[in-house]
Amino acid sequence: MHILAQELNGVLEGTVASRLLSTLGSRIYFPKGIIAQAAEARASAHKANGTIGMAYSKGSPLLMSAIAEAMPVFKPEEIVAYAPTAGVEEARQAWKDMLIQKNPSINPAHISLPVVVPGVTAGISYMSDLFLNEGDVIIASDPCWDNYELVFQERSGSVIKEIPFFNGGPGLAMESIERGVREAAKTGTARVILNFPNNPSGYSPTIDEAEQLFRLFEDVAEQGADVLVFCDDAYFGLFYEDHIIQESIFCRLTNLHERILAVKIDGPTKEDYAWGLRMGFITFGCKGMEARHYDALVKKLMGCIRSSVSCANTPAQHLMLKTMNDPRTGAEKDACFDLLQRRYRTVKRFIAAHPGHKALQPLPFNSGYFMSFRCNGLDAETLRQTLLAKHGIGTIALGGVYLRVAFSSIEEEDIPAVYQAVYDTAKELTE
Repeated sequence: MHILAQELNGVLEGTVASRLLSTLGSRIYFPKGIIAQAAEARASAHKANGTIGMAYSKGSPLLMSAIAEAMPVFKPEEIVAYAPTAGVEEARQAWKDMLIQKNPSINPAHISLPVVVPGVTAGISYMSDLFLNEGDVIIASDPCWDNYELVFQERSGSVIKEIPFFNGGPGLAMESIERGVREAAKTGTARVILNFPNNPSGYSPTIDEAEQLFRLFEDVAEQGADVLVFCDDAYFGLFYEDHIIQESIFCRLTNLHERILAVKIDGPTKEDYAWGLRMGFITFGCKGMEARHYDALVKKLMGCIRSSVSCANTPAQHLMLKTMNDPRTGAEKDACFDLLQRRYRTVKRFIAAHPGHKALQPLPFNSGYFMSFRCNGLDAETLRQTLLAKHGIGTIALGGVYLRVAFSSIEEEDIPAVYQAVYDTAKELTE
């Protein structure tokens, strides 16, 4: 094992993070090579800097006119220069400040400085690299985002155990979730990925449900299990009902128990309506960890980044900063939220007016971009194909059981007709 990996492992020794690291997570490190030496040169090479593979003239990176003209408000170094491996420092700090602002109960001392990654998906994949070995079990919701299968099972060889999160009631199936977590904890380690607002159901926990989750994780940790919780917060903030917990689950987890390591994976993709920027953040949190521990974990994450994409997109980070600092952004985000909430309420009204459809059981939903139906006596893929061929309506079928409809991309005035077609087609296929 490389000496730098050994040093990082030594820093982490005795923490829950050390016990949770995968074989790769133990081996990985951030080298003191080109990137690290270039960082030192940026601070001290006042006469000439011959460290990094970029071409400069008069102190600025060379830049093609077409690119410069397309991005006139940017400096050359904000467009084509390599970003630091962990991300532009200003972007990292701005995201942490915003995270604390949106989640006032969080203890800033109990979280790391966020690391920039090329999208939430990449963040989840890096966490799989760091913490999951082949055969390790990670609990996910049933239903869950279909990309988890590729990330966890196909890439790392770990095993997804899907726990029914909805059993026909108005909210989370807490007994089912508790049973699954406690069963995993018997092995000494419980690994869970929580995705709220959930894709594909569009559900976020109520305040009471969140408290039950916190008590569950704290109890299994108190009984001796190490707990790893990935918080896939891609749709964070899109909460349409007052009784939903308004903060990320991550926040309380970071201050709950020394045996609980929480990882927040988020970004401006959905929160700031910037899907194509492919930019995300990873933040670590644990009650029992100090700044030196977070620094070691961040260096291991930087090793994952350096060995894959090298660094995240530079202009995306500066675009995010400009957006965050623009005085128009707050009002524009409020308007976007209001638009989505109106669409959500239109869907709610339609479904409330059409109860008792035997083939379509709407899962609970209260947030995010989606809602989903559980198909009873009907193949979801057949329903999807029929809707597309007969009505020109696109939906997503998951596992042959669930049909997901993204109301986020349907105009409010079109929602009743779209949902009427879904109901009518389901009825036709089951009669």
